[in-house]
Amino acid sequence: MNTDLHHVNGHPRPVPTIGPEGPTDRPPVNTDRSAMNTRRSGGKSGDESGKKPSAATRLVGLARERYTFVMSTDARPYAVAIDGPNLALPLRGKTGVRQRLARLYADTFEGEVASQSALADAMTVLEGIAEDDDPVPVHLRVGSTSDGRIVVDLGTADGRAVVVSAGRWEVVDRAPVLFRRSGAMAPMPVPARTPDGLARFHSMLNMDESAFRQMAAWMAAAWLPDIPHPILTCKGEQGTGKSKTAQMVINLIDPSPAAKRSQPRDEKAWSRQAFTSWALCLDNISAIPRWLSDTLCKAVTGDGVVDRALFTDDDVVVLSFRRVLAMTTIDAGALAGDLAERVLMVELQLIDGNRRRSEEELDAAFAEARPAVLGALLDLLAGVLEVLPSVRLDSMPRMADFARVLAAVDQVTGWQTLTDYLAASSNVASDALEGDTFGTALAALVTQAGTWTGTAAQLLEQLQPASGVRPPDWPKDPTRTSGRVKRLAPLLRSIGITVDDTQRSQDPDRRRLLILTRTAPEDTSASTPSEPGLGSFWPEEPPPDPDNFPLDLH
Repeated sequence: MNTDLHHVNGHPRPVPTIGPEGPTDRPPVNTDRSAMNTRRSGGKSGDESGKKPSAATRLVGLARERYTFVMSTDARPYAVAIDGPNLALPLRGKTGVRQRLARLYADTFEGEVASQSALADAMTVLEGIAEDDDPVPVHLRVGSTSDGRIVVDLGTADGRAVVVSAGRWEVVDRAPVLFRRSGAMAPMPVPARTPDGLARFHSMLNMDESAFRQMAAWMAAAWLPDIPHPILTCKGEQGTGKSKTAQMVINLIDPSPAAKRSQPRDEKAWSRQAFTSWALCLDNISAIPRWLSDTLCKAVTGDGVVDRALFTDDDVVVLSFRRVLAMTTIDAGALAGDLAERVLMVELQLIDGNRRRSEEELDAAFAEARPAVLGALLDLLAGVLEVLPSVRLDSMPRMADFARVLAAVDQVTGWQTLTDYLAASSNVASDALEGDTFGTALAALVTQAGTWTGTAAQLLEQLQPASGVRPPDWPKDPTRTSGRVKRLAPLLRSIGITVDDTQRSQDPDRRRLLILTRTAPEDTSASTPSEPGLGSFWPEEPPPDPDNFPLDLH
């Protein structure tokens, strides 16, 4: 791409590189309106031919006077208002440019209404204009600039956003990155700097200090768009306020009219939900089918769904996303092994009858505290961004990027969220293994034998459930047995059983062997930095000067 000139929708213009706020990711827009509707060679204007321009031509002219057109990295065309918020508007749909142009046409040309065919022709032309330039990133609720600043879309009609950098945050009138909106989004209140935001939020929840601090760290990390986030899992018996807690957490990070969602019926329904929200909660999960477990794992680390485009035979659309997820459950045994490694489990305690609040009272208290809680979380995130570049771990656990964020949180606040998270993760793995009858039987066999070696067929023949009756989900053949053992390997490793499937038998058939060995359980204690000059993640001296952080990070 040229550094001096860039063709935007067919018109060359200089590319601004540095603005008042520094480098910006805002896509270039047209500023020379006189050139926007210049006809290309090979045709005559309506005035030259004496014929009135068609409705589609006039619609395109109105659109190019007011919008610039871009193509997102997932091949979706959008319009961006030249004099307005830095928001990517879809060309079609209820909130799209098509409806706006229909009204604008009627207001501009009194007594005329654009036909459906004219609007369709205009949309086709505008989609072609959007393809003139390279695709640009279009963010949902959270984005980042090239210089590492985090941008959070407040979701308001005026397009204001919060920009978070190392050690500070501010509310800006126009986002420095391009955002899209969806019908599943709701506005966020303007955050406030007050000294007791986190303490006020903790007072509404029935969880101990360790669980709350882990959850607060997770919420601040939820605005980091480029790392995988573990699934926040609120666990507890009935009456502990799991659903309400998860709802409040999601409405702080990414407010929505439907913060809690039911379990999707298939992968396509899930992809539609995930495409419209940055953060969402699956409520009251009791059993997780294999397809959903795999889908949630992919959504944590980054997922993509390819589907046929509407009204086409061979064109496709791609839904790509990494999401921040929460769910509520009673039993962690519902988690499969690979999913259990990707959760942050916080347990809620039973609410005493004398302390229970009505829904109306709790909603009022939450609405009043929201600006202060948001400010406290943004303060925490700003502190994390300041120290995160220097954070190193001797050993990287699963969800290593999130573990680094927890280490940074601990350095800023003096908490011990990383230690608590690693210990809780080990407990979750044990609970998930207990919920798997095949895994339980496998662990018992290896514990008794010390080391077991054989083929998958031999393992299936020898292994028996404790009840003596094989349940419906028991592997039916050696191939499924081998696959099941591989899926259980992370959980088995957490209790000190290693799985090696790289060896072959010595007979002519060269069959693959499974070698299961009992060893010492993994050390889940937090590691400390090994590079000189970095200092400890958990300083022996007091935490940083409170004057550097406006809110009390209690």
